[in-house]
Amino acid sequence: MTARLHRFARARFSPAEEFGLHLTLGVLVLLLAMAGFARIAGAVVAGAPITQLDVDLANWLHAHAHGNDALRTSLMVLTQLHSTPGVLALTGLAGWWLYRRGARHWMLTILVTVPGGMVLNVLMKHTFERARPHFEEPILTLTTYSFPSGHTVAATLLYGFLACYLVRHARSWQARAGWVLLACVMVLLVAGSRLYLGAHYLSDVLAAMAEGCAWLSVCVTGVATLRRRQAAQAARASSAASARSASTNLSEKS
Repeated sequence: MTARLHRFARARFSPAEEFGLHLTLGVLVLLLAMAGFARIAGAVVAGAPITQLDVDLANWLHAHAHGNDALRTSLMVLTQLHSTPGVLALTGLAGWWLYRRGARHWMLTILVTVPGGMVLNVLMKHTFERARPHFEEPILTLTTYSFPSGHTVAATLLYGFLACYLVRHARSWQARAGWVLLACVMVLLVAGSRLYLGAHYLSDVLAAMAEGCAWLSVCVTGVATLRRRQAAQAARASSAASARSASTNLSEKS
């Protein structure tokens, strides 16, 4: 029994196994992200102290946003770029780039990840039906629900996916760290723009990041596992064919 558990654990942490380290890490990220989202969502529904922080921060940012035209305009451009049409256009460009590089599985992954996650977020919004921040002189007037932030989910999925791909193909740990840092900065900028413009509460963007990480882990891990499984099956089939060929040749010589 102990030996069997040891083999199972070793296989789960082996980078070469089709159900190895990549699947273990993917499941771990999924569980942590789901736990984070559930905790934030539960706090929002229960009216926990974070909801008062949401209101205080939203009011403070709104008061300062009217006094800085340059920053407000810059963040407005950023938030428009990461609207639904903008993110889908960026996703299409990234998919085309991956296709040109011959990364068909990665292209499939991004086409499932970003649009699928955006649809999931719409369902989440209609599940919680949280009203957006309200101001007498709003910068943005939106009629959709607030929780979780759609812009932040889309940015998390898009830049998180690109970070996964670039980290996978980077040749040094410095490059890997740089790509991860850049992805985090882009997500935080998009999330910050939604807060600054009064479109969302803090808990909206935090929950969106957790939701995005959960869905990203499902898609990236799922497609990677499928690719590894197909490669392993092809290798086993090739090995079996070689064994049959060798057996046939041996029989003929006999």
